[in-house]
Amino acid sequence: MQAVILAAGNSTRTYPLTLTRPKCLLKVANKTILEHNLEQLEGLFDEVVLVVGYRKEMIMEKLGNNFHGMKITYVEQKEQLGTFHAAVQARDMVKGKFLLMMGDDIYDRKDVESLLKHDNCVLAKKIADPSRFGVLVLKDGNVERVVEKPEEFVSDLANAGMYVFGRGILDAYIGRTKRGELEVTDAINDLAKAVQIKCETVKGRWLSICYPWDVLAANEELLMGIGNDIKGVVEPNATIKGNVAIGRNTVVKNGSYIEGPAVIGEDCTIGPNCYIRPYTSIGDNCKIGNAVEVKNCVIMDGVSMGHLSYFGDSVIGSQVNIGGGSIVANLRHDNEPIRMFVKGQRVETGRKKLGTIIGDNVHLGMKTAIYPGRSIWAHKATMPCEVVKADVV
Repeated sequence: MQAVILAAGNSTRTYPLTLTRPKCLLKVANKTILEHNLEQLEGLFDEVVLVVGYRKEMIMEKLGNNFHGMKITYVEQKEQLGTFHAAVQARDMVKGKFLLMMGDDIYDRKDVESLLKHDNCVLAKKIADPSRFGVLVLKDGNVERVVEKPEEFVSDLANAGMYVFGRGILDAYIGRTKRGELEVTDAINDLAKAVQIKCETVKGRWLSICYPWDVLAANEELLMGIGNDIKGVVEPNATIKGNVAIGRNTVVKNGSYIEGPAVIGEDCTIGPNCYIRPYTSIGDNCKIGNAVEVKNCVIMDGVSMGHLSYFGDSVIGSQVNIGGGSIVANLRHDNEPIRMFVKGQRVETGRKKLGTIIGDNVHLGMKTAIYPGRSIWAHKATMPCEVVKADVV
C-alpha cells in the first residue's frame, strides 16, 4: 500500500524557523517532523510518495530513497497552488487506495490504523476552539461537508489533515478558492456527494504545528514518552535525574545537573556546571558552556551557547552562536499571555511563558538580553550587551 505525504509548502507562519528549511524538517524531540511521521507508517506501507517543492533538495538529502524498508519516491509541486494541487502531482504514481497526510503535523500510528479500516475516511479531533481549522459537519455518521475556518460555530470536529481515499479522488474537478488555490477540503466536499466518507476521531496524538511556539508544545508531548538511554559519557560528579536520553560521543561534564524528561544528541559537550531542566531537547554537535541554564527549549544542531547564559521556553535554530552571559526573559511583568508578530500581525500565543524564536546561523553578542516573545531571523546578529526589544528581521 502507498502513502502520500504533502511536504512542498513554504510555511511563512513558522518564520524565522522555516526561512532556511521546510517545516517538515524542523526537529522536535531531536527528530524531524517527517521522521516522526514515517516511523508511524513502518510495516503498514510499501511505498511513500513525498510531494516536495520548497527546498526539496534538503528533504531528498535527508531521506534518500528508502526509510526503514519503505521505498521513498519524490514528485515535485513546482507552484504552490494548494493542498489538492499538491496531491494531484502524485496521481500517476498512486495505484489504488492510499493514505494522504500533511507533512508538517505529527500523527500517531493508532490513527493511521483506524483510517485504514475504511475505503474513504477523514481524521478529526474535538477541540474547544475550532476556528483556526477546517471543521467537519457529519450527517448520519458520515462526512457531509468541510467548512474552512468558520466564523460562526458549525462543528467542534477539527479536520486533522490525514485521510484515506480511493485513487479516484485525484480526478476530482474543483474550483479555486478565493486565494486562487485548489484545496483537499473542496475535493472532499465533492466526493461526499457520491460516496460515504467516514470520520475517525484521534485516538493517539495529533500535534498541529502552525506557529513557531507550537514546536515547544509538540516537544513537551513527545518527551513525555522517552525512556532513559545514556549512550554518551556522564562524568562522576554530574547528575542525571528522570528519563534522559544522551547520544553517542556526548560528554556531560562534572557539576552538571540534567533533569528529565530531556534529550541530548550526539557529539555534544554539556558543562561543566550546567543545569538542563525538563522538556529540553538539544540537537547534535552542540556545546553548552559553563554554568548555563536551559529550561523547556528546543535547540537544533550545531548550537554553541556561551557560559553564564539562560534560555527558557525558546526555540533555537541550527548553527547559532550565543555569546556568554546572554539572557532571555520568558515572562511578562503583568503575567499576561505573550503575543508574537506573525506575517505582520500580532498573534496571541496562549502561553504565559515564551522566550525567543531564533532562526538558523544567528550570532548573539555577549550579554545579549531578549524580551519575551521576540524573534531573531536567520543570519542576523546582535551587538554585545544589546537589548532586543523588537523582532530582529
